[in-house]
Amino acid sequence: MSSQDQSSFEQFLMPLHPEGWRFVALFALGTLVLFWLWAPLGWIGVVLTVWCACFFRDPARVTPSREGLVISPADGVVQMIVQAPPPPELNMGDAPMTRISVFMNVFNVHVNRIPISGTIVDKAYIPGQFLNAALDKASVFNERNAVRLKMADGRDIAFVQIAGLVARRIRCDLERNDAVRTGERFGLIRFGSRVDVYLPSDVVPMVIAGQVTTAGETVLADLTSAEPAREGTRA
Repeated sequence: MSSQDQSSFEQFLMPLHPEGWRFVALFALGTLVLFWLWAPLGWIGVVLTVWCACFFRDPARVTPSREGLVISPADGVVQMIVQAPPPPELNMGDAPMTRISVFMNVFNVHVNRIPISGTIVDKAYIPGQFLNAALDKASVFNERNAVRLKMADGRDIAFVQIAGLVARRIRCDLERNDAVRTGERFGLIRFGSRVDVYLPSDVVPMVIAGQVTTAGETVLADLTSAEPAREGTRA
C-alpha cells in the first residue's frame, strides 16, 4: 500500500478519543431499539450514531515546532480577539492580556491540544452557567477549566476550556508540574464549546476574527515576530 493510499485509509478509519467509545456504544444500542420499534426510526439512529463517532474523532495532526509559535488548541473559528484580564482563579493579576477565542460547533473535532511547550503551574475548575459559548460573557460566567502554563522564557500564558449551550462536560488531563509540548492532546469538551488563549499583551496574533483554525496546526501567534496585526477579507 502506498503512503497516499495508507493516508486515505487512516482518514476513513479515523481513531476515536477513548472518551467516545461508550457514547458510540450507547447510540448504537439505541439504534437497535429504534429498528426494533420501527425501521425508519432506526435509520435516524444510524445517522446519529455516525455523528457521535465523528464528534469524538481524534485525527493525527502535524504541529509546527519552531520556538515561539503558539498553536491553536482547538478546531473551530476565531470568534474574537480582545484585550482582557486572565481568569482570576489563576492568580495572574488583572492586567489585560491578548485573548484569542476559538469557538467549536458540534461538527468540529473536540480534542484539545497544548498551544505551546512549557510547564503547567496552575489549573482550576470553575462551575458556572451554560450560556452560548460565542458570547463574550461566557469567559466569565460559564463553566470552565483554566490552565496556567509557564514557557521556557519564564513568561506565563493561559488557556481555558469553556462549556457552552450544549456542552456539559469538560475533560482536562493536565496536572500541576506537568511538562508539556506543543500540540500534544490534553482533553476535550463535549458537545460544542470554546477555548480561550491568553497571551502577553504585546503579542500580535497571526490570525483574525472569522478565520478557521485546526487544533495542533494553525499558528495563532509568533512570540518572536514583530509582524504587524493581520487584516483579512471574506471571499
